[in-house]
Amino acid sequence: MGETGGQNGASAALMDSVYRNQRHIYDLTRKYYLLGRDRLIARLVPPPGGAVLELGCGTGRNLIEAARLYPDARFYGLDISREMLATAEANIRRAGLEERIRLACGDASAFEAEALFGRGSFDRVFMSYTLSMIPPWREAMAAGFAVLAAGGQLSVVDFGQQERLPGLFRRLLHAWLAKFHVTPRADMLDAVQSLASQHEARSEAGSLYRGYAVWAEITRV
Repeated sequence: MGETGGQNGASAALMDSVYRNQRHIYDLTRKYYLLGRDRLIARLVPPPGGAVLELGCGTGRNLIEAARLYPDARFYGLDISREMLATAEANIRRAGLEERIRLACGDASAFEAEALFGRGSFDRVFMSYTLSMIPPWREAMAAGFAVLAAGGQLSVVDFGQQERLPGLFRRLLHAWLAKFHVTPRADMLDAVQSLASQHEARSEAGSLYRGYAVWAEITRV
């Protein structure tokens, strides 16, 4: 597991404190409300022999699912929390995928892919319920796009504003998420369009489950 000298120490310490104990039950609990993750994985479709990077890989759950679905691709995961990466390493080893999934510790908003992974570009980069936990989330999205190979795609899914769900549910969910330093980004889709326009890239975006989640894909041309 690699590391980066540019890691944001305060953010790393916060995430370690939040997930030091939760990491052991994270996947059991999050499967009920991190909706849209499997849809994102199903739409990745990396080219044969392609490279896929997840920013904010957490326990490695998504990387394992994707690696099983796309046996011809190689996978890479970055997370700022060493606690989560310890769980990810154990999960990947248990799945027998340690030869195809490589992990590194670093800040998703400022990382050196070449130094961490020995490669500077990827065919697919994805972020699943990560942007809502990263204070410089726009920078993280831009950093993910920056390491895309020609024709590569950045995929995102995260909490929406639940605008078509009951108000009480929305208020309770946002209050509960705040306890874990999670902030749904109200202007995420605008930021996607801005990033795509800045680089003359193609983009698609929308909402899922009555606004519970939002998704986006930006393709480098």
